[in-house]
Amino acid sequence: MTSAPTNGKRVFAVAATAAAAALVLAGCSAGGSSGGSTDAAGGGTIIIGTTDLVTVLDPAGSYDNGSFAVMNQVFPFLLNTPYGSPDVEPDIAATAEFTAPTEYTVTLKPDLKFVNGNPLTSSDVKFTFDRQLKINDANGPASLLYNLDSVEAKDDTTVVFHLKQADDQIFPQILSSPAGPIVDEDVFSADAITTDKEIVDGHAFAGQYDITSYDFNNLIAYKANPDYKGLLGPAKNDVVNVKYYTDASNLKLEVQKGDIDVAWRSLSATDIDSLRSDKNVKVVDGPGGETRYIVFNFNTQPYGATTAEADPAKALAVRAAAADLVDRAEIAKQVYKDTYTPLYSYVPAGLTGATESLKPLYGDGNGGPDADKAKATLEAAGVTTPVVLNLQYSNDHYGPSSGDEYALIKSQLESTGLFTVNLQTTEWVQYSKDRSSDVYPAYQLGWFPDYSDADNYLTPFFLKENFLKNHYDNPEVNDLILQQAVTPDATERTGLIEQIQDKVAGDLSTLPLLQGAQVAVTGADVTGTSDTLDPSFKFRYAALSKG
Repeated sequence: MTSAPTNGKRVFAVAATAAAAALVLAGCSAGGSSGGSTDAAGGGTIIIGTTDLVTVLDPAGSYDNGSFAVMNQVFPFLLNTPYGSPDVEPDIAATAEFTAPTEYTVTLKPDLKFVNGNPLTSSDVKFTFDRQLKINDANGPASLLYNLDSVEAKDDTTVVFHLKQADDQIFPQILSSPAGPIVDEDVFSADAITTDKEIVDGHAFAGQYDITSYDFNNLIAYKANPDYKGLLGPAKNDVVNVKYYTDASNLKLEVQKGDIDVAWRSLSATDIDSLRSDKNVKVVDGPGGETRYIVFNFNTQPYGATTAEADPAKALAVRAAAADLVDRAEIAKQVYKDTYTPLYSYVPAGLTGATESLKPLYGDGNGGPDADKAKATLEAAGVTTPVVLNLQYSNDHYGPSSGDEYALIKSQLESTGLFTVNLQTTEWVQYSKDRSSDVYPAYQLGWFPDYSDADNYLTPFFLKENFLKNHYDNPEVNDLILQQAVTPDATERTGLIEQIQDKVAGDLSTLPLLQGAQVAVTGADVTGTSDTLDPSFKFRYAALSKG
């Protein structure tokens, strides 16, 4: 805001660089008389603005932050993460525990039901996970369930998950991840993605909120679900309206006008920087777990397995030369004003097991670029230069600065004459389909963690059957990932996580670039913002209050 709004509205904004702050705004509303005087205990309407688009609402068909942001409001989970904690606890479960090395038993709370009145029982839980595995959608999270063998509904409230390997250290967290939303078996298809319309019309929800109106990527209206019995407690706001913006500049304008209460993903680093000097807002910086990286498709990249010039050694040389030339510090400073920091491995700094495995292998050995090394790498492999690299980025999903980020990467790669980069962009809804269908030889992705463990930066990407669908397959890496997940000894497990990063750094399945911080902008009289790592934007989690 450039000036204090006359109607007393206050705004909360989260930057494009955020790893999704968790909040509920109560008592500060742009939504009219119903919300202006409520306290943090309940009631009121808030309006949220975002550029983070939805792909599909079916949990089996999407694995992106925009869709998961909606799922978090409306679907129940067996386990969940309470505000301010990285640890999972029972949500709609009464208890959840290992009852044998390969058996994880969950007992549901009694008398659960969906908004539509259908009972929520162990049969729905079994149905949920069975269909995830059966559908196994290319853009879904089924890869997280790699250790799940079968699900047994013993009675209406008892579910037993039978695991392939014993001592799984990660499985409880996976139940709180995008693979974990529980769906209504009377509404969802058992073997195909269910449409958004069928889900919304069926009111197949049992989270804190129901959806009362749904205009795809334009507006979603939520209403508090009074029958929610989970960990998070009653919803803090009666009504939440989420408006979707195609242009971040319009989102910023709405922030300044006070027409929305919450602006979340994505404002540019420049916008956030300008808001720091606005006396009517305050900027809160905290740690975050977002990462940004380039994915190489091992089939279609230069010299990839299905190209006319297929050559694994040359393909690796191309990836290595790109790693030699990219200047992360320049990108962080020039594009993101240091709201991101350089990332030199696959697990971000701050998590147990994080290394800087890439730093000694590529560039000048200290994190900077080295053109001579890139040239020597390509020459040694017999690669003809300039290498033509088709590089894709999303113009709407990872914030308005993505264009500047990838223009700078193009400049860095081309400055030595070793690469010719064809830079292209596609809107996210189409992009999310194309990138898993071998359309893009190299492309932008970002990652917002599902849970606060190094495993979540390894398993989805580097198992043979992975979310990236980029045809990376290293059996040794695959086995190490499976091993670390079932290693109870913390020191031994950390060592395995470090080994995985070293080996993947040699293969360069992806090229990590940046690690994001959490940046929040609030009205000057608003307190209670989150500065903790949270895997998704959960406006249900915590109340903000007037200072």
